[in-house]
Amino acid sequence: MIDSDGYRANVGIILSNQNGQVLWAQRLGQDAWQFPQGGIKQNETAEQAMYRELWEEVGLKPDDVEVVACTTSWLRYKLPKRMVRRYEQPVCIGQKQMWFLLTLAGEESSLNLEVSDIPEFQGWKWVDYWYPVEHVVYFKKRVYRCALQQLKRYILA
Repeated sequence: MIDSDGYRANVGIILSNQNGQVLWAQRLGQDAWQFPQGGIKQNETAEQAMYRELWEEVGLKPDDVEVVACTTSWLRYKLPKRMVRRYEQPVCIGQKQMWFLLTLAGEESSLNLEVSDIPEFQGWKWVDYWYPVEHVVYFKKRVYRCALQQLKRYILA
């Protein structure tokens, strides 16, 4: 779903473990790492999209996690001009995201990057909470910082 300003509705997922570390995933075939994220389909709530993406990208079911918190508003980033697909209609200039903070309630062995026919990720690791801000692609840094800032009180308490 792309809004009238050109932003695609999306969810971001920050999955934490019992040590307060967060899951950092490597995109398939790339030296690029990020949090799991994905688009919200028409007639789907942000929470429904989060659970669907959680399953598709890292193989976790609702019983495997506990939802701790969610950002209070949409966080937006623009794509670099070279990445905007001007030939597609409507044109998507970036993402607007609702971010969810989850805690792994099940076993780490439940993580499975290969449940989807077309996997997004080829590997993952646990990293310190603020690590992603310094290591995500440059055009997502501000959104990552905002999401982590809004949600930090729930993980670092």
